[in-house]
Amino acid sequence: MTTQKIGTREEWLAARLELLADEKDLTRRGDALARRRQALPWVRIDKAYRFDTPAGSVALPDLFKGRSQLLVYHFMFGPDYSAGCPSCSSIADGFNGIVVHLEHHDVAFTAISRAPLAKLQAFKQRMDWSFDWASSFGSDFNSDFSVWFSEEQQREGGIVYNYLREAPLAGPPRGQTIQEWQLQGSESPIARIAATTGTDIATYTRDRPGISAFVLEKGEVYHTYSAYARGVDGIWGMYQWLDRAPRGRNEQGIWWRRHDEYDQE
Repeated sequence: MTTQKIGTREEWLAARLELLADEKDLTRRGDALARRRQALPWVRIDKAYRFDTPAGSVALPDLFKGRSQLLVYHFMFGPDYSAGCPSCSSIADGFNGIVVHLEHHDVAFTAISRAPLAKLQAFKQRMDWSFDWASSFGSDFNSDFSVWFSEEQQREGGIVYNYLREAPLAGPPRGQTIQEWQLQGSESPIARIAATTGTDIATYTRDRPGISAFVLEKGEVYHTYSAYARGVDGIWGMYQWLDRAPRGRNEQGIWWRRHDEYDQE
């Protein structure tokens, strides 16, 4: 028997109208936050970043494709990965179809990852995606925008992600071998998701997800906004739908897969 409250249509409507007032307040606050994002100061990009694309090696201004604004999704796909991050892949499923609409509103879009272009193109074909995807392999771009960190930073507590400094990556406790420690952690959710990319926890988590925005003004590129971690939640389409489903997110661990893997279990 359900533990959920059961009521009449009249009771439902009264509760729904009360909720609607709060939803409208959240919408208004969201609009205000958007205006604050747009009011952030712009930071000029002085470094000459280069990216590998199907059209060849291009500079950051080229990614605008004649538009004045550029949105970037920092997709977790490092050079050592054998496949893209499944979480980023789920997010990409949601934004793949909207690019044409952005482009007709003076906004260019691209995903950017550190893996070589050939790996990105092969995975893009497998996933049947159409959005632009550039490789920043050999560039400082991911590091400069706080979505890639070195092994030394990871080991020594030098990672600042989502504007917060992280503790050093834990290692095996005294008396335990690296092999025993790795085996012990192999069933953790993060270890399982790392394994789907062909990596271990340390390698997998040196790349991070995020979104960044840029504007092209009088030939100069400016960085205007970046968000990370739960700041990316709003563009993860499946969660926006689940938040409106009767049981919400209702999660027990990591349940999602790349869209072509659900039938493999």
